[in-house]
Amino acid sequence: MTEQMAHPRTDHGIGVGRIAVTGSVATDHLMTFSGRFSEALIPEKLSSLSVSFLVDDLEVRRGGVGANIAFGLGVLGLRPLLVAAVGEDFEDYRSWLGRHGVDTDAVHVSDVHHTARFVCTTDADQNQIASFYPGAMASARDIELGPILERSGGVGLVIIGADDPTAMLNHTQECRQRGLPFAADPSQQLSSLSSEDTTSLITGATLLFSNEYESALIEQRTGWSTDDILDRVAIRVTTLGKNGARVERRGSPTIEVAVAREARVADPTGVGDAFRAGFLAGLAWEVGLERAAQVGCMLATYAVETVGTQEYRFDRAVFLARFAEAYGSASSSELDAAWPRA
Repeated sequence: MTEQMAHPRTDHGIGVGRIAVTGSVATDHLMTFSGRFSEALIPEKLSSLSVSFLVDDLEVRRGGVGANIAFGLGVLGLRPLLVAAVGEDFEDYRSWLGRHGVDTDAVHVSDVHHTARFVCTTDADQNQIASFYPGAMASARDIELGPILERSGGVGLVIIGADDPTAMLNHTQECRQRGLPFAADPSQQLSSLSSEDTTSLITGATLLFSNEYESALIEQRTGWSTDDILDRVAIRVTTLGKNGARVERRGSPTIEVAVAREARVADPTGVGDAFRAGFLAGLAWEVGLERAAQVGCMLATYAVETVGTQEYRFDRAVFLARFAEAYGSASSSELDAAWPRA
C-alpha cells in the first residue's frame, strides 16, 4: 500500500493532497449571556466558585473540532476524510456532512455511548465558559489509521485535532511510524495533557496550530521557546483573535495576516476551526503561506458572522470579492486561479 500520496509542493515545501481529519464530533449547545462574566466573579473567592448565569437564548447546533474542520474543507471542495467516533444518534449528522462534501465512511459508531456534547455560554465581551462531555469520543482510541487509509487510497496529511487524548497520542505515533505528515492541533485538550504528552503530540509535526493563549500554554508545558518549537515543527500557525494570524517557520520571515472585516459579530464558536479549514485549503490549492492564512482568516470571518460552527454559507464570487476588499485584487485573482471550480 502507498501510505503517502504523491502531491505537488509550492514555495512553503508542504504538499497536502487529500486530507484526513481526526478529532471530536459533537452537538453544540450554545447560550448567550447579556452581561459580563467578570462582573459576577470575585477573585479572592474563586477557590469556592459557585455561580449561575441567566442566559438569553439557546441554540443547538452541530459541532466538534473534527467535524467543524472537515465541514469547512468540504464546502471549499476538498472532500476530506473524517476519522472520528460517534454514537448511534449520528445518522442525521452524517447526512448533513455528506451533503457538504465530507467523506464519513471512516467514522466509527459506538453502540454504547451518545455522540459527544459541547455546552458553551458566551458573554457580552465574547468571553466563553464551556463544558465538554466526551461520550462516544472515548472509542476513538481504538481506531487504527492504517486500514482506513488503505481503503481510501491514502492521504497527504492527517490532522490530529482535539479528541480523546489517548486517541490523539495513538494517531500521532501511527503517523510517525507510517511516515505520514501530520498537523498537531491539540487546542481544547491542552488543559488535560501532561507535559510529556504535549511534547509527544508536537514533535515532528508538519504544522502546529494553536491560538495565542494555547501557544503560551504549549511553551509553558514543554519548557520550549519559540525557536525550540520551530526546531521541532515545520510550520507554526497561531491565531490571534481580532489581530488575525501569525505563521512562523525556521529561517523565514514571520508572516502576519489581518482579519477580514466582518459584517456582524454573531458567535465566535468554531472560528478557529474555520480558519484551519481555510488555511489547509490554501495549502491544498498550492498557494503560499500568506495567501493560505488569508483564506483562513476570510473563512473565519464567515464563521463569526453566524451562530453555529457549520452554518456559514458563501457564494464563490462574493467570497472572492470580499477577499479582494480585505487583501487586494491581486491576491483575489491569484486565489481565483488556484481555487478549482466545481
